Amino acid sequence: MNNLERHKNDLEKLIKTGSELFHAMHYECDPEDYENLVRKKLKDKTSEFLDNLPNFSEKYETWYSEAKALIRQLLPDRLDDFAGHYEKPRGRKEIDYESYRISDYLMDLNITRRSYEVVVGPDAAIPRFRQQLAIVKAIRDRFESSLFDIKQIVQADLFDSELEAAMALVKHGFFRAGGAIAGVVMEKHIAEVCRNHGIRIKKRNLVIADFNDALKNANVIDLPQWRSNQYLGDLRNLCDHNKEKEPSEDEVTDLINGVMKLTKTLF
Repeated sequence: MNNLERHKNDLEKLIKTGSELFHAMHYECDPEDYENLVRKKLKDKTSEFLDNLPNFSEKYETWYSEAKALIRQLLPDRLDDFAGHYEKPRGRKEIDYESYRISDYLMDLNITRRSYEVVVGPDAAIPRFRQQLAIVKAIRDRFESSLFDIKQIVQADLFDSELEAAMALVKHGFFRAGGAIAGVVMEKHIAEVCRNHGIRIKKRNLVIADFNDALKNANVIDLPQWRSNQYLGDLRNLCDHNKEKEPSEDEVTDLINGVMKLTKTLF
């Protein structure tokens, strides 16, 4: 099975499990009403359907971790949105329908008034999970879209493998070698970004700085991103060209982590 087929299979499993979890969530929040709703459609098969629904709290964490990993690789611009439906908002001072999250649902959190009237409860997490599932389904839409570049998936897998190899070298003390590999990945990726945006550079023997300057001049990246790329390029040069100073473990680790983030966020 090639990488593309594996991604598609993983995606279909996530969507299937997510749909089952969505039904389970509804059933857990309002068993009677949801059973009546299902009975109208499935009639005598209702009990079998409900009995086979997963326990949301038991299955969700695994689903969330797997979905998050796939989104990070294939739809990184939606990663923060996806995680935001699960994680508690920073600085949350009160819990209401707007600020209730899936993490609250997993704790079976109910907010009540002094009269014990429920102000907000687990059902407030249903729209949150609906949005998470929609984001996962958006990956499938992207697969089917003519705008989706299959080369991007394959290249992302190759880069991940190379960066994992670089990190393994660092762990065994081969700092310069690990940094050199990460530098090659960065140069390949940033060159590909230039091609994606139709940027042509009239110069031979191009280096990272050339691609980085071209992206800034074309307004593809802002000044902070340009500076970050410049720093990573300096670390790459330290590993590849500067024989007078040995790169440290921290410097090479910064390079690898920086390149990893770059390949997931700049296209």
